[in-house]
Amino acid sequence: MEAEAYSGPDDPASHAFRRTPRSEIMYGPPGFAYVYFTYGTHWCANVVCESDGTAGAVLLRALEPVEGMEVMARRRGGVAYDKEGKIKERSLCSGPAKLTQALDIDGTLNGCDLRSPLLWISKGIGPLPDAAVAVTPRVGINRAAGRLARFIRKDSPFLSR
Repeated sequence: MEAEAYSGPDDPASHAFRRTPRSEIMYGPPGFAYVYFTYGTHWCANVVCESDGTAGAVLLRALEPVEGMEVMARRRGGVAYDKEGKIKERSLCSGPAKLTQALDIDGTLNGCDLRSPLLWISKGIGPLPDAAVAVTPRVGINRAAGRLARFIRKDSPFLSR
């Protein structure tokens, strides 16, 4: 599991640093998807998480696939398989664009209520103990790159970097 926090108008790396029609969804209410197209080629998925009227979202950077690997691999295409034709599970969702491709998330889900049958976040195994989580600077950005706002599961082989 890997996620990065973007806190809005006080965060120059956040899309809500300047309030625009695209970033309006980040101002709440919480529990909705903020899905955007980046670099003209990839979708990224965020969870709006601040109270209504306050901008903030968490970018879903990576996850550990636990079921549906065959479907995810088909969605990712040839890059999801090794030379022997086996699914490369570690890299199926090891980056924001890989994650959205594997889960079939695109712009049609922007603004989706995350309690809907279309897109949801399940409880999973519950919270990790603090000792299993590391907080690091965000990656892949230029502005406010040094902020400790990337949360990772320590020793996970499924991280983006």
